Amino acid sequence: MAKKAIVEGEEVEAYPEEEQGIEPEETSEEEKAEMDTGEKDEDVYSEEGREKLEEDDELEPWEEGYMEGAEHKGEQGMCAHCRKVLDQEKDQIVEKEIKGRVLWFCSEECAKKGPRFKVEG
Repeated sequence: MAKKAIVEGEEVEAYPEEEQGIEPEETSEEEKAEMDTGEKDEDVYSEEGREKLEEDDELEPWEEGYMEGAEHKGEQGMCAHCRKVLDQEKDQIVEKEIKGRVLWFCSEECAKKGPRFKVEG
């Protein structure tokens, strides 16, 4: 049921989130519990889903990193230094942890040079 609300000085109708179909976001623990009980499928595009798939040996560690990169605008799919697209079949990918974040590089040379972006941790 709509309620009256004032938005920028104008009276408008406002509907509660549940009437709009907006569900509250699940916590990480709730999502993991639903995956453990089978109520929810593992999602490779969520951190919890990737962790669960890797635990169940359905996802290789490099695949988890690749999907994490897809979730974060492809950062893990490119060398953190030269921005070359990484190909698991052709490249010897080098992982380096910087400020708690695992970054991928196409070579030891690029890994030594470090990322071209600021790493926040």
